[in-house]
Formats: sequence, C-alpha cells, structure tokens
Amino acid sequence: MMRLELVKRPQRSMLFSALSPFIAFVLTIIAGAIMFALLGVNPLTAFRIYFIEPISQVWQLHELAIKAAPLILIAVGLSVCYQANIWNIGAEGQFILGGIVGSIIPVLFPQFEGPLVLPLMLLLGMVGGAAYAAIPALLKTRFNTNEILTSLMLVYVAQLSLDWLVRGPWRDPQGHGFPQTIQFNDSAILPELLPESGRANWGFVFALIAAVLIWILMSRMLKGFEVRVLGSSPRAGRFAGFGLSRMVFFAFLLSGALAGLAGISEVSGAIGQLQPVISPGYGFTAIIVAFLGRLNPLGIVAAGLVLALTYLGGEAVQSALGISDKVARVFQGMLLFFVLGCDTLIHYRIRLTGLSAPKLEAAPKLEEAR
Repeated sequence: MMRLELVKRPQRSMLFSALSPFIAFVLTIIAGAIMFALLGVNPLTAFRIYFIEPISQVWQLHELAIKAAPLILIAVGLSVCYQANIWNIGAEGQFILGGIVGSIIPVLFPQFEGPLVLPLMLLLGMVGGAAYAAIPALLKTRFNTNEILTSLMLVYVAQLSLDWLVRGPWRDPQGHGFPQTIQFNDSAILPELLPESGRANWGFVFALIAAVLIWILMSRMLKGFEVRVLGSSPRAGRFAGFGLSRMVFFAFLLSGALAGLAGISEVSGAIGQLQPVISPGYGFTAIIVAFLGRLNPLGIVAAGLVLALTYLGGEAVQSALGISDKVARVFQGMLLFFVLGCDTLIHYRIRLTGLSAPKLEAAPKLEEAR
C-alpha cells in the first residue's frame, strides 16, 4: 500500500528558512484570492479594502498599534517557551487573568487615585498572568502532565471566571444591568501616546521594549543560551548542568507575565473597564505571530503588525462588502497552516513508500523457444 513519509533532510536550506514567512504569506494571498472569488467578490477590490484602506489615515495607524501591542507582547513571551520546547497554548487565559487581577484596584478601590495606581495595576497584571501560567508549569514538572492540554483548558476557566465576575460581584450597580464593571478613574487609564491624532497608548511602547529586552536575553545572555540548548537537546542541557524543571517555570512565568501585562494594558487602555469579552483571541493569534516572526523577538514586531492588520481588514470587508468578519480568522488560520507547512518542508522531504515494482507478465523463455 502506498503511503507518505517525512524524511529528515541532512541539512536544511538557510535561504528557504529565511524566505519561509514570505512564501507562506504569498501562498496565503493566493488562497485568499480564491476564497474571495468563491464568495463572488473581486479579489483585487477585497485586498485593497482588506490591506490598504485600514492604514490609509493617521488615526487608523493608531488603531493598528492598539491591535498589534497585545499580539507582540504575548508572542514575545511565547517565543521563549517554544524555543525551550515548552508548549504554552494558554496565553489567552493568562491574558484574561492579567486583566482581572490588574483591575482589582480600580474596581474594588475606586477612591484610590494618584500616580501609583497605574504602576500597581500593571504589576498586578503581570503577577496574575505569571501565577496563572505557573499552574501548567507545576503540573508538568510535578506530575509530567501535558502542558498543551492543561494550559489550553485553563483558558476556559479564565473566560468563565471573567464572565462570572462582571455579571456578579463586580458588576456596576449603576450600569443599568449591563455585564460590566465601573469605568476606571483617570488614574487607572493608560495614557495615550499622541491624543491629538489617535488612540494608541503606551501598551505599544511596552511591546517594543519587551521585544528588545527578550532579544537581548536570547541572543546575548547565558539564560537565552540555556533556553536554546534545553529546547534543542535536553540531554545536552542536563550534561551542561541546566535544570529542565527550572527552565519550565522560567519560560511559563515569563510568558505568563507578558501576557498578563498585555491583558491589563488592553483593559486599562483600549477598553477602560472589564467586560465579558476583553480579547478577540489575541492569545491564540499570538501563536501565529510567534512562528511567523521565526521566534525572533524583532521579527515578531513585524509579524504582529501584519496580524493586527488582519483584524482591521476583517472589520473593513465586513462593513464595505457585507462579508463576515470571520474572514480575518480564516486568513490567520491559512497563514499559520502555510507557515508550518513551509517549515516542515524545509526540515523534511516527502517520500512515497510501499511501492512495489510492477510484476512482468511471464515471457517465453528464449532457451525453451530454441
């Protein structure tokens, strides 16, 4: 029976490794054009609305920065996990917990105002995200539990906890029954960068700073070398004296802290209060951002802007062409599929196995004919 096998290449092409994200993006565009054509929409018109119109004005660039900030922050943390071969899939939950814990001060102590409020909120958000990420880290190191399953299932716990809080004990009594907390006071609002031209806030600056710091960590410091060694060869890491359990906690806590910072930055900046939904799926989209950026923090900045554009483009085609905004999710899914597919073909080649030589019909033997 014929079957396909992936055979590891003895040496991967450095050229195609560098071009892989661009090839994946081109393939996504081709697949997207086919999708729009099947929907009865001119692909050129759709792409103009999807990719160009959302960034044609200054205020729209601010909106792009707002969408990109949480994606970059979360993806930078995830890149450390993935380089250590630790699969944190629950950044969405850590994002939500960061938003919840960081909102304790403005929700429960609204009378507390002053310059210390916002720094404390940001710190609590990071602590909340890191503490939530510590749960799958503990389960993995103590009981060898699969971190993919535990971190993913904790996302639903976080989402339901947020929904319960805003509909129950934290609901605004003056909110006319709407499931939301009170509006944060001015001391708890993340300042805007350029208020006269748009809404972009300091969350985008936090993302850029985090990207630079993690790049320095991974490329210039011993801890980054430890992450890469344990990720590529745990046995070699143990011989070098690196602790795998410590690395699991380090990667999860760092990733969770950045996701938590993204969560409270989103709540205190773009939203201004807690609602039943504070994320359109940033934690999951950030996985695509991390791989599109080749797990390089500086590459993740560019990838975050590209994926942020898909959110704005999805909203644009919905209003202009009447197409569902789920088109953005389709684009994101296709992009991840092609990125992983290109990476797989760079590291492996496809081989057909199970083929047998065709049987020849019995031919008259020359000796017998003679």
